Amino acid sequence: MDHQKDFFSIPDHITYLNGAYMSPSLKTVEEAGIRGLKRKSLPFEITDIDFFKERTLLKQAFAKLIHADDHEFTAIIPSVSYGIANAANNIDFKEGDEILVVQEQFPSNIYNWQHIAEEKKLTIKTVNPPETFQDRGRLWNRYLLEAIGPKTKVVTLPQVHWADGTVFDLKAIRKKSREFDALLIIDGTQSVGAFPFSIKEIDPDALVCGGYKWLLGPYSLGMAYYGSYFHNGNPIEHNWMNRKDSEDFSRLVNYNDEYQPKAGRFSVGESSNFALTPMLIKAIEQLIEWKPENIQEYGRSISGEAVAALRELGCFIEEDNSRAHHLFGVFPPEGLDINKLKAAFKEENIFVSYRGDAIRISLHLYNTAEDLNKLVRILKNTLGS
Repeated sequence: MDHQKDFFSIPDHITYLNGAYMSPSLKTVEEAGIRGLKRKSLPFEITDIDFFKERTLLKQAFAKLIHADDHEFTAIIPSVSYGIANAANNIDFKEGDEILVVQEQFPSNIYNWQHIAEEKKLTIKTVNPPETFQDRGRLWNRYLLEAIGPKTKVVTLPQVHWADGTVFDLKAIRKKSREFDALLIIDGTQSVGAFPFSIKEIDPDALVCGGYKWLLGPYSLGMAYYGSYFHNGNPIEHNWMNRKDSEDFSRLVNYNDEYQPKAGRFSVGESSNFALTPMLIKAIEQLIEWKPENIQEYGRSISGEAVAALRELGCFIEEDNSRAHHLFGVFPPEGLDINKLKAAFKEENIFVSYRGDAIRISLHLYNTAEDLNKLVRILKNTLGS
């Protein structure tokens, strides 16, 4: 697969290796948003059906991306924390149950669990990586599997760790969690869209994704999948669109205690957002065309030379089969002046993130091998200065 730089508006002098922070918008996504904003200028042209048509298209597109057969298992959410809260507040916890997480996972998949653990007298059990870099990813996965036991009620973690790109073996984790009737809840924000994910293969109880990273969508809109465990649950927000027969505006004053089917009860209010919703539709449709497995392979192909060079310079990067290729952490060697490196990157218009002890590199189809090689040259020069 060739680069797709023409689909984006990134200037040629910018080396953007920071998609895990925020993706740039596709040109088509930007255009969809502008069209959506303009619709509000002519509100008399917006009909009753318009409140539901694009919501359905978005749910169908997301279901196709994650290989879910039924789009009614999906919901439109404003944030990961919102999606996690819908799940956390509908689990039948008992005092002493354990919630299993991994070290330094993103706060949006922690704070809800901390709150409910305190409220219901639960235990949060954190699985740490090994203290050594040797075989780090494989050992971390092994520790995680070993931690799942009779007290485990929920395993909630990312598919790809947001700080360093470590991939967690969701198939093995799902298999082990089933042995103890534990729920599996996935934060797919740093993977879905750029890394293969299949509901049919993993069968999680819930999947929650922010939309503004690898889904290439706008800020403040994301998607979730809720399995049958949650289909009789109570949403954290009671809005009119999530009630049965809400499509009939003439009957909205006939208040209905029944919800939309399956996961339809969990969508955020005003999810028919006439600017953001069509933007995310366009983004996901493009990802379906490109295919996440192709994006992953492209990342592998353009980063291989640079990864080898960084390792030769003494940097640690997780073994290739234990990490993602669209997002990975570079742990610099001793002696590197990180402040000097940051200044050099800034001067050369190289954009990355710094997460924990790692320099986080996150790339996409708008990048080329030269972008990665440029980063290597700057880091090498900084080490030698």
